[in-house]
Amino acid sequence: MLNHKSVLITGGTGSFGKKFVETILKNYPEVKRIVVFSRDELKQFEMAQCYPHHLYPQLRFFIGDVRDLARLKRACQGIDVIIHAAALKQVPTAEYNPDECIKTNIGGAQNVIDSALETGVKAVVALSTDKAAAPINLYGATKLCSDKLFIAANNIKGGRDIRFSVVRYGNVMGSRGSVIPFFMNKRKEGVIPITHKEMTRFNISLEEGVAMVMYAIENALGGEIFVPKIPSYRIETLAKAIAPDAELDYVGIRPGEKLHEEMITESDSYNTIEFDQYYAILPSGANTDKFTDHYRAKMVTPGFRYNSGTNTQWETVETLREKIRKYVDADFN
Repeated sequence: MLNHKSVLITGGTGSFGKKFVETILKNYPEVKRIVVFSRDELKQFEMAQCYPHHLYPQLRFFIGDVRDLARLKRACQGIDVIIHAAALKQVPTAEYNPDECIKTNIGGAQNVIDSALETGVKAVVALSTDKAAAPINLYGATKLCSDKLFIAANNIKGGRDIRFSVVRYGNVMGSRGSVIPFFMNKRKEGVIPITHKEMTRFNISLEEGVAMVMYAIENALGGEIFVPKIPSYRIETLAKAIAPDAELDYVGIRPGEKLHEEMITESDSYNTIEFDQYYAILPSGANTDKFTDHYRAKMVTPGFRYNSGTNTQWETVETLREKIRKYVDADFN
């Protein structure tokens, strides 16, 4: 699929970007070029140490910001596939610095679209978040706008051979800034702060996130928002899995935080199909027969909602500990 192709990933030095690059190099040894586009020179330097140029000549590091359209266009020259993972993602940071979040998450998304349209890119897959569904914080609102921009880009491509799609998933297990490393550190103190006894979240590994993006690259017709079928967990259950002997300190829900996460709203259900391990939210007014035939899918029941609190799949203390050992390389001793 990606052999003999050139791939660019924005935000390529983040948790997802590093796993994505690792996966491509392992599974597609004949990939023509991988461009890691990000604005942090230290992270690029550190990542480059893992991939010496004489062993990985196809890997390039390109300093740039998605806010800078001219720089982004230059990076996209000769690129076949773009994975857009760059974003400002911290909810409190976005609430305190709204204009900065808007410039990166919305303006940057439009720059990716414009660059792709003007440089002959064939496929663009943008990473989204569960917080973009019925958002209550600025981060989620900017990602919803970003999703809308990428889906609408399929309407303005003209005769160009290009597909824009989005993948939307929940909290990534063990990623930078996630709750698992935070709890692992807090257990040394014997007290784990819990926002709410009933709080739930979706759970996905980096590997599953990468696999989902690969699926979108290969299968997207253009205009889909892909949503994975993944388990939920209660924050309290996660705390008990990591630190069974620690005291739980209930501190209350933080500003901009939901009790349960949602990836498909009731309103989305009228344009949502279900197949294999994924759902896909289709553009309003789309030819649903084209998508259901392509994916051998069916429409979900009108009024369907995909919510972490009402999910049918649940993690237990045992399954969480097993996944933490596997994906986070944590030591419970």
